[in-house]
Amino acid sequence: MGRVTERRRVVRVRNGVAGARADTLVAEEPLEIRLNGKPLAITMRTPGDDFALAVGFLASEGVLGSASDVRAVTYCEGAAEDGTNTYNVVNVQLAAGVPVPDITLERNVYTTSSCGLCGKASLDAVRTATRFPGLADDPVRVSARLLGELPDRLRERQKVFDRTGALHGAGLFSADGELIDVREDVGRHNAVDKIVGRALQAGRLPLAGTVLLVSGRASFELAQKAVMAGIPVLAAVSAPSSLAVDLAVESGLTLVGFLRGGDMNIYAGEERIDLTA
Repeated sequence: MGRVTERRRVVRVRNGVAGARADTLVAEEPLEIRLNGKPLAITMRTPGDDFALAVGFLASEGVLGSASDVRAVTYCEGAAEDGTNTYNVVNVQLAAGVPVPDITLERNVYTTSSCGLCGKASLDAVRTATRFPGLADDPVRVSARLLGELPDRLRERQKVFDRTGALHGAGLFSADGELIDVREDVGRHNAVDKIVGRALQAGRLPLAGTVLLVSGRASFELAQKAVMAGIPVLAAVSAPSSLAVDLAVESGLTLVGFLRGGDMNIYAGEERIDLTA
């Protein structure tokens, strides 16, 4: 199985002085996700938690709703031309009776490590596909003071980022700030899929009463993944996109951007944020 980091030679220039040394880089390799043996998607990811990534992706797409929907998740042997296992092809076998979505050439997608499913369908598709439509009724409340502390808590747990400076992080927190899970990946959407996948495997979906924090911007894909997993609060240290805000307003998701210290912009669902503390 691929390593999370790799070493490469680099010439560092500091104060006009050049010197060669080894540098630690984050690994990036393709992962092909197959459903019942048929190719569905390819994503560029950091190796590790590949099974969680695959089932989290399928949960975000509305294919899976619980661990019982999955019969098996395996690496595909003979993925390389010489018959060796590359550990870069994962097959998710659905349990008996679970509907198989229509997998056509038009549906097969290439997912980059930065943007998620480019050209994602309309907001209506997310609303009709979600297994957990009661997101707007989640009564969770989070203090603004606590939200402001979460980026530092996430950063403290990003071990690979400390070595490479090149990984996105996603953290799942309880309403009182307890860290439930943290994942890192070259793609922020992959990090979120790994969190959602691990929750699905543990039988914890929907993730009611939780806060999802991402280290970069809040794209439509990340808002979609939060909605599909039943997460009521999504916070990002950078800006959201306009479509992410539209989805948050329509679905009942609380969306916070530019979360830096005690400062933040609340784009939707402000009733869940306690500003009195």
